Amino acid sequence: MSGTVLGVVVVVVFFLALYLLQCYGDLRKQQRMVLLGTLLSWYLCFLIVFILPLDVSTTIYNQCVLDNSNHSTPVTQTSHANHTEASFLTKVCEKPWSYIPDGVLPVFWRVVYWTSQFLTWLLLPFMQSYARSGAFSRVGKVKTALIENAIYYGTYLLIFISLLIYVAAHPQWKFTWTELQTICITAANTWGLFLLVLLLGYGLVEIPRSYWLSSSHGYLLAKTYFKAAKMATEKAAAEENLADVMEEVAAVHESVRHNHCFRKFVDTILTKCTTEYQEEMGRNAESFCREQNVLPTKRDLVKLHSKVICAVQRQTQTQVQWSILLDKAFHLGDVDKSQSSLVRNFIHSFPSGHHQGWIHRFIYTPTVEWYWECVFRQGFYRLLAVMLCLLSAAVVWSECTFFSTHPVLSLFAVFIQMAEKQYNYIFIEMVCFISILFICVCVYSTVFRIRVFNYYHLVPHHQTDAYSLQFSGMLFCRLTPPLCLNFLGLIHMDSAISHQDRIQTSYTSIMGSMHLLSFISDGFYIYYPILVLLLCFATFFNLGSRCLNLLGFHQYITDDDLIKVCFLLNKLNLSSVLLKFNDNMSCFVIYSLSLSLIHTRSKGGHYMSLSSFQTGIFDDV
Repeated sequence: MSGTVLGVVVVVVFFLALYLLQCYGDLRKQQRMVLLGTLLSWYLCFLIVFILPLDVSTTIYNQCVLDNSNHSTPVTQTSHANHTEASFLTKVCEKPWSYIPDGVLPVFWRVVYWTSQFLTWLLLPFMQSYARSGAFSRVGKVKTALIENAIYYGTYLLIFISLLIYVAAHPQWKFTWTELQTICITAANTWGLFLLVLLLGYGLVEIPRSYWLSSSHGYLLAKTYFKAAKMATEKAAAEENLADVMEEVAAVHESVRHNHCFRKFVDTILTKCTTEYQEEMGRNAESFCREQNVLPTKRDLVKLHSKVICAVQRQTQTQVQWSILLDKAFHLGDVDKSQSSLVRNFIHSFPSGHHQGWIHRFIYTPTVEWYWECVFRQGFYRLLAVMLCLLSAAVVWSECTFFSTHPVLSLFAVFIQMAEKQYNYIFIEMVCFISILFICVCVYSTVFRIRVFNYYHLVPHHQTDAYSLQFSGMLFCRLTPPLCLNFLGLIHMDSAISHQDRIQTSYTSIMGSMHLLSFISDGFYIYYPILVLLLCFATFFNLGSRCLNLLGFHQYITDDDLIKVCFLLNKLNLSSVLLKFNDNMSCFVIYSLSLSLIHTRSKGGHYMSLSSFQTGIFDDV
């Protein structure tokens, strides 16, 4: 089994990363370099998470062999005694089923870590600017990316030179490559740990709470109404922005004739427009007044190209999200109707294509769906929420007490040490895998759910833009190494925190000695994670959402849900239509009946926008 498990995990994790990329990105339309960079960054980060438990079990076995060799009987003993001692050693220090040979993991970790750091600090920022550039040639895109990242890379160079001067001038340090490498790793991990605790504090509370609240059908209905109301305004804003951009494109299309040198650039812009607008421009090509058209410069065309790409992407995103919300609203209405029905068959008011697949015909039949939606789902979600809540409590307790080694207070360290005494490697790996997977889910799910206006937003169903995909890859590469170091500290396998004289994991060995910067290893790394307790309290009481509501960025809060939804609908000048499914039951489906109010044009032909918060939203919806 030596090395086989490692190979299997490497292959499985690759397909996991590819599946997630397929869900969020468009493998057919997006640039190959964007997809490759995002896939590689996600893949390397997931590899670290899945391989680390194997590194822990291998290290515990090596420690067992070392301890037994230090206490072995002298060579002068009888052959019978030697045979007995050898048998005892073989019995106690049995190799784990997932044992990885010596020398493999250090090389593996070094390649994975430095590749991920190269991606997050150098390549991905460059590729972000390259993908967003409106230039019409590769050389132009590269030039734009270099200019936009000049300050970014210049800051890194300044920090690097400062570190060189600091290390060279410090009397206790020798100017060696190893020490400089350790300082750079420590600086990157410190930045990552700062962001890690913020995201972890949110996820530890929000994930269990979301499952508990999702067990309530009324909660899901109210939140769907809220999402639909917000999406209606975003969809309207995206459509009006696209129409304005298309007006600029039409003007340029008319002013730049076919014999002009810029015509090839205009044709490139037209290919990025939607089919509807392309056909409309073809029909109305002669309807513009030529005396008002001014020939654009190449810089104007580059800016217009970038605006077209962003506008089309945003309009497509909102359209897809709007359709998904409508399907969800109808589905929740069907659930409500089925709960009051005497027939134990789930009936869809608007059957879609996926309901006709073989899974729905033979496995997930209407009867099975009825029992799941109306009987088992609520209990299952609440049981899962309770289990996740217990895991969250264990993580918070361990984060606040992992620095105590005598007595051992960290729950994860207690479990690992109990299993280590029994040499139960499977239990060790299961504890490590479940705990680190839960921490990763809390952190990564926050990365997937958070939204920073319209600059960063991971949208499923192949709707995520290139900038957001690469930004998520940057975040993963910066968060995963400190996350794993923090986990090793929780189980007392990081000597910089536990101060124990024992074999280090191969992952810790490539990080270097953190004692080189004692104020970080003995201060920041130990006491900063305690802040997660305060962040959990802030998330539990929705302090962040309440502050954003006060600032005008509307968030969904469970207090008086329906009242807040109705208030929001009135404020957004939206109305709701009551769709009747039968005589005894009805379901609200939020739909925008006042698009004329949102889309009203002024006399000059430009759209009147409601307010800036339509597209400037920071939330997790």
